[in-house]
Amino acid sequence: MHERNSVAELAGILRAEVNRYSPGEKLPSSRALIDRFHVSPVTVSRALAALAAEGLVVTRPGAGAFRAEPRRAPARSGDTSWQQVALSAETGDEAVPRSVDARGISFSLAAPPPGVIELTGGYLHPSLQPERALAAALARAGRRPGAWERPPLEGVGDLRAWFAREIGGPAGLVSASDVLITSGGQSALTTALRALAPPGAPVLVESPTYPGMLAAARASGLRPVPVPVDDRGVRADLLADAFRASRARVFVCQPLYQNPTGTVLADERRREVLRVARAAGAFVIEDDFARRLAHEDAPPLPPTLASDDPDGVVVHVCSLTKFTSPSLRVGALAARGPVLERLRAIQVVDSFFVPRPLQEAALELVGSPAWARHRRTVAAVLRTRRETLLAELGRRLPALSAGFVPPGGFHVWLRLPDGTDENALAAAALRAGVAVSPGRPFFCAEPPAPHLRLCFSAAASTDELAEGVRRLRAAHDEVPA
Repeated sequence: MHERNSVAELAGILRAEVNRYSPGEKLPSSRALIDRFHVSPVTVSRALAALAAEGLVVTRPGAGAFRAEPRRAPARSGDTSWQQVALSAETGDEAVPRSVDARGISFSLAAPPPGVIELTGGYLHPSLQPERALAAALARAGRRPGAWERPPLEGVGDLRAWFAREIGGPAGLVSASDVLITSGGQSALTTALRALAPPGAPVLVESPTYPGMLAAARASGLRPVPVPVDDRGVRADLLADAFRASRARVFVCQPLYQNPTGTVLADERRREVLRVARAAGAFVIEDDFARRLAHEDAPPLPPTLASDDPDGVVVHVCSLTKFTSPSLRVGALAARGPVLERLRAIQVVDSFFVPRPLQEAALELVGSPAWARHRRTVAAVLRTRRETLLAELGRRLPALSAGFVPPGGFHVWLRLPDGTDENALAAAALRAGVAVSPGRPFFCAEPPAPHLRLCFSAAASTDELAEGVRRLRAAHDEVPA
């Protein structure tokens, strides 16, 4: 049995039994629990730690685990209704009031209810994460000289150099001094938005686009302005129009395996995007979140926009998180010119620095033989899962069309028939036991049609993907056209 499942099951059993004991009474010893449930000492230790965190037991080194004393009555509740006024009051100077709405991303971050198949998550299923390699890297990192000392504010030098090579490619246009280490991609996006646009300013975004970026922009008081995407990426002609109409100075772009459409920015449009932005005196935030999620049958990857940008138009964002583990929150910002100092200053004010042990662990991981093996494994598995999902959709739900079959990334974008209530379909799917993402949160303005995004990276297996589509078909039949 998988270790994490064993821990959860044992904790559940002990949670149900703890009431049999009086407060302060000792629970069975770890040896007795190991013999009774045929689990490892690590499983017992983690299960007891979980109960201790819940306040149900108290562990005493050398003595064992005891039932905790009953909790005191909760503190008297107060009246917090005044906060509604305080949080919404405006001074009259705000051009665009801040709106902190995480619903569009919380749904995909939260674990689904038990028994529900997850076709919403943007991370690899635990069985696909390189857990052994991560554990070994973290152990080696913890023993490095100076691993627990304060790191440089910009990040550990060797890790910055590694990201510079990854971002700059063979031409080497990006150097280590152009790179800042960040706490994952979301943190980097937020830092870039705050650095490049003042509150109240417009910011151009692809339509549709990543809801987490829209949430970060609005939380910073920015006003997202949509620029349509087709099967060749963002419409460069409409991008020029949008710069002129809005006078924006920032465009956020996902050139590779765009979320949610999966499209790749065409070669001629890459050059045009940089030209249009440079002519407008604007920055391009390049969100390169999926470069390590290319499928086994993907054509050669295009270089980053940053690798072809000597003028400092591009602020590049990337991360190791989606390719490894949700908890390896290590990413990078790359930029040239005076903007780099502003990015650095905002990051220091917000979070000081990324913990050094995490940076050292990332460096150990990318330098290990396991890194290349993991890349090959993920590429093969994602291709198989993509093909399985599309085949099942074609067999069970041919009315839901995928306009573009992505050779990378973790999702497919489905166009629903006109008139379909995507929210009703998503709600019916959840009742049927499968979580899917409706399309509306991916648009910053009115959507042109109903959509669903289905992710295939977080499911446990291809069999689970097939069962998820079967449940989606049952939900589709329930929702009136």
